[in-house]
Amino acid sequence: MRRIHTVKQLLESYRAGDIDPVEHVSEVLERLRRWEGEVNAFISLEAEEVLLNAAEESARRWKRGEARRLEGVVVGVKDNISTSFLPTTAGSRMLDGYIPPFNATVVERLLSEGAIIIGKTNLDEFAMGSTGEFSAFGPTRNPWDLSRVPGGSSSGSGACLAYGGCDVALGSDTGGSVRLPAAYTATVGLKPTYGLVSRYGLIPYANSLEQISPMARSSWDAMILLDVIAGVDEYDATSIHFGTAAEGEGGLEPEDLSFCIPEGLVEHSEEIVKRAFYNTMGELEGLGARLEYISLGGVESYVLPTYYTIALAEAASNLARYDGTLYPVRGRSGDYWRQAAEARAKGFGLEVKRRILMGVYVLSEGYKDEYYLAATKLRRIIRDTMLKTVGKCLVATPASPIMPPRIGERVDDPLKLYAMDIYTVLANLSGLPAIALPVDIRGSLPIGIQLVGPRMGERLLVGAARIIEGITGLAGVVAG
Repeated sequence: MRRIHTVKQLLESYRAGDIDPVEHVSEVLERLRRWEGEVNAFISLEAEEVLLNAAEESARRWKRGEARRLEGVVVGVKDNISTSFLPTTAGSRMLDGYIPPFNATVVERLLSEGAIIIGKTNLDEFAMGSTGEFSAFGPTRNPWDLSRVPGGSSSGSGACLAYGGCDVALGSDTGGSVRLPAAYTATVGLKPTYGLVSRYGLIPYANSLEQISPMARSSWDAMILLDVIAGVDEYDATSIHFGTAAEGEGGLEPEDLSFCIPEGLVEHSEEIVKRAFYNTMGELEGLGARLEYISLGGVESYVLPTYYTIALAEAASNLARYDGTLYPVRGRSGDYWRQAAEARAKGFGLEVKRRILMGVYVLSEGYKDEYYLAATKLRRIIRDTMLKTVGKCLVATPASPIMPPRIGERVDDPLKLYAMDIYTVLANLSGLPAIALPVDIRGSLPIGIQLVGPRMGERLLVGAARIIEGITGLAGVVAG
């Protein structure tokens, strides 16, 4: 374990003239050369010449006093977020070599604030996975232990942060896809309130659940990134307003915080995970925070089936557009249905095909009422339960019920694979913000905690996370 600067520290060093962006980008490239061959965190990388030219421009801006909010900060972007200057594959052969004609709104906002985008990070194909093993471009490995997964689907974003291959990163979170990697790589994943970040340019998996989300090596860095990318976008009708960094940031003390622990959920965790979780909560209580042990009224048993029924139904609908006519993988048959079948057989991986089939099933005549419509009703109950709960406290759980699995350990058992999301899907079903961050490192493997807060409660979550970081001292740690 070692420690490198956070973005907050980096910007202070730029301002003081202790380092310039060219030196910093060169250091990042050196770490990338050291680690990337083993980790496989990126699908595509920007040319070094382009990166260094961008760094020189940032250095000039700092000298002229014209630095923008992310001037000279190196960012990794998950490869399901559209970029017009690098391929956007969604981790699938179906989009191999595809370069969109436009940038996603979040990418435009990054570039306008001086960020340097180093490359597109690896992911489970079409963001469908919890381990980072389902990419068509090879699995991502965990820098803390190369025999282990880094979590998914934003596996590359978490992994490159964990070895220092970028300063902050963008992921997307449909059911925990930035929070599981955060838990497994000792990084921070912040899933915003639904609508807070524009989804324009995000290749969709399940529209009603997913959010582009910041990842970082500290909770404050995640907030810096969120301040840049959040807010109303004319191209996304679901987007909503977000205040500036100055709003609501007052210093929180432990005695200002109340946490609710749903014991019926936490009991599903491995013993080592439970111990780290309860140790952290005990330390918070010792500092003056209030703890309450609660039940979620029985909805715990329905969380996973509700989530997967809705997510897979939306996935089946979204992926119907890949029919062999518009995208790089094309069918050769003159008959449309044979052409579509040929393209999908060739372009989609096994896990994506499995999820499409399940999604089609729950939407099919005779089963739609029994599965999909029932799940939407349960979602409303889960959402109402969570809204009522976070009105009085932050809901605290482990981020994952298990330690990072070994490569290949869970891919052949879908039930065990999907059960990894048992804590994280709550926030997506209810549209609430949630943050995951490390609380312990045992046997060189990180363990993470999750906090779920009220709607638009990102600053409260980050304030609580900063208190936890003060207890653990793990902000800014990297592998090696």
